Amino acid sequence: MTTTTDTPTQTRQVVLAERPHGAPTPANFRIETVALPELAEGEVLVANTVMSVDPYMRGRMNDVKSYIPPFQIDQPLDGGAVGEVIASRNPHLPVGAHVTHGLGWREHAVLPAGSGRAVDVDAVPASAYLGPLGMPGLTAYVGLTAIAEMKEGETVFISGAAGAVGSYAGQIAKALGAGRVVGSAGSAAKVERLRELGFDAAFNYKDGPVRESLREAAPDGIDVYFDNVGGDHLEAAISAMGTFGRIAMCGAISQYNATEPAPGPRNLALAIGKCLTLRGFVVGQYSHLAGEFRERVVPWVADGTLRYDETFRDGLDAAPQAFLDLLEGANLGKMLVRL
Repeated sequence: MTTTTDTPTQTRQVVLAERPHGAPTPANFRIETVALPELAEGEVLVANTVMSVDPYMRGRMNDVKSYIPPFQIDQPLDGGAVGEVIASRNPHLPVGAHVTHGLGWREHAVLPAGSGRAVDVDAVPASAYLGPLGMPGLTAYVGLTAIAEMKEGETVFISGAAGAVGSYAGQIAKALGAGRVVGSAGSAAKVERLRELGFDAAFNYKDGPVRESLREAAPDGIDVYFDNVGGDHLEAAISAMGTFGRIAMCGAISQYNATEPAPGPRNLALAIGKCLTLRGFVVGQYSHLAGEFRERVVPWVADGTLRYDETFRDGLDAAPQAFLDLLEGANLGKMLVRL
């Protein structure tokens, strides 16, 4: 086994203390110190340098069957992270290598054999592998191409457009030849940032009914809707859709903290006459497109075609609040925690 000097024997991690009812609070989390095990053959020990918090994690705090297993009480949370290998029994991931992996929410992670992907942090910052070159970027790409089957010249509407997935989706849509890209966000500053990122129009959904704002921003209607919000945004998009419009249902952050089932769009019957397609997706089912995604998107990140914003919090102790802030829309672009 190869190691760095002073390889730690303990680490800290965030565990789920209790399940939330409605909006999560700091009481739902607990930080613990635990011993690190001896490495088995093929394993590596990684010192995490940056970790991700993402909206989908809210659903994992509930004890319900879903597309991904729920977090368990008194067990560490997990999620995307990037770190440096500091001890290795894996010849493919030597000490000093930087890897992206799924064991965030802790300062150190023991990666099983076959997990973790080496990344070049000299080419782009480590955080980019959790944003435009990571799961959020792939989500945006898959939603537009495989799910919505966006075509050149079409009008695309993206809700939650100032967040990570939304901001990437808008720029990728433009790079793929969209004729008009419209975004919604929750503040005047975020709206202004969307225009700087190349959105043709953007509006603050807090300024008035979404349906009216969308009608002003896309007077000729929309062809594609990338849904991160659900609720009134989805209803407005159905009203604005042209014939054979497509909706990529990625998220519904407006409903994540609801304690009762939210009613569906009141105008869903319009989908019949308009011949609409509403298709939900989870990016984990489209890992086969990761190579195609990297081939197309890495050059866009490198040449500045795809720009990305990041909101940082510092230290593992800040991770729970970073997640709570994310659910309240406090982030511009990707919410990350430096460790």
